[in-house]
Amino acid sequence: MLADRYELTGDLETVQAWFEEHGLSDGLPIVPPTEERVAAMLAAAGIVDDVSLGVMLPAANDAMLEKIAANAVMAGCKPRYFPIVVAAVRALLESPFNLYGVQATTHPVAPLVVVHGPIAREIGMNGGAGVFGPGFSANATIGRAIRLILMNVGGAYPGERDRATQGSPAKYAYAICENVAESPWPEFHTTRGFDASDNAVTVFGGEATHNVNDHESTSATRLLTVVADVMRTLGHNTWYLTQSGCNDCAIVFCPEHAALIAADGWTRKDVQRYLFQHAVRPIRDLSKGGMWAMRDWPAWMNAQAADDDATFPCVRDPDDIIVLVAGGAGKHSSVIPGFGASHFVTVGMEPQNS
Repeated sequence: MLADRYELTGDLETVQAWFEEHGLSDGLPIVPPTEERVAAMLAAAGIVDDVSLGVMLPAANDAMLEKIAANAVMAGCKPRYFPIVVAAVRALLESPFNLYGVQATTHPVAPLVVVHGPIAREIGMNGGAGVFGPGFSANATIGRAIRLILMNVGGAYPGERDRATQGSPAKYAYAICENVAESPWPEFHTTRGFDASDNAVTVFGGEATHNVNDHESTSATRLLTVVADVMRTLGHNTWYLTQSGCNDCAIVFCPEHAALIAADGWTRKDVQRYLFQHAVRPIRDLSKGGMWAMRDWPAWMNAQAADDDATFPCVRDPDDIIVLVAGGAGKHSSVIPGFGASHFVTVGMEPQNS
């Protein structure tokens, strides 16, 4: 099933206006997806046949590779980035991610794409200073390609199928890699069964970043207590949407914070366990939260809901805390609360066909 073909005439401004009028833009200028540009994108990933990666919700359209390539062109992606975009779409379509929920909720969730392995360095992806900000083609255009695909293939247009109350700047472009050179721990994908030499992509449904400012801590325990306090804010979804066990949270440590933790002998697993044990709140607090009456808890949690002193963590398992290292100099890290009804997915990169 080939993507629709349109023949447009006129200057670049005329083409831009056509895409905007037809609701095919994220509001920023696009690169016209000519047949030649789309073919080059597909060729870079070794793709010959236009097959579907699956059904993309909420519009229930087939995620055809040609359509994915067209949106990658529109986003300004270089062809060598395209295998990453394909892998990210494959991950988004896996059932644990719950793409329908992520796309259609009123919550300001956006898929964060984390690129692992040598390919991140090969394409010049930024994992250092300003990692979540502007200035790097790979980060910006890979993240933007995913957003355009979610809109133009998935049908999640703001105010229509995308019902986010306020949205989020992360919905423009949300793609990073880890700062491997300054991390004391192996890349995150090695915790998911991949080798360090493997290329892989993780997608995580999260809010925008919440800053953790700590210039004073001199021990892992003190620093992680501050991180846990940011994690345990009452306003995020993870306290209340737990029935499916998919309430993830991501922590992105800056290199200086990660080095402090590692100097005390802490592993990534140690960090996960400590945060799991300390990012907690009692029922007396949780019952004041904004989704208490709408909570979706398993029976064992509801059975303790009458006990004001009963304490729960904001995630259901230590492994649901994603621990990354990214950023540059300075003592600012980030907490990214999850959507509460989505589980992160990591997939390896592989050619679709040849």
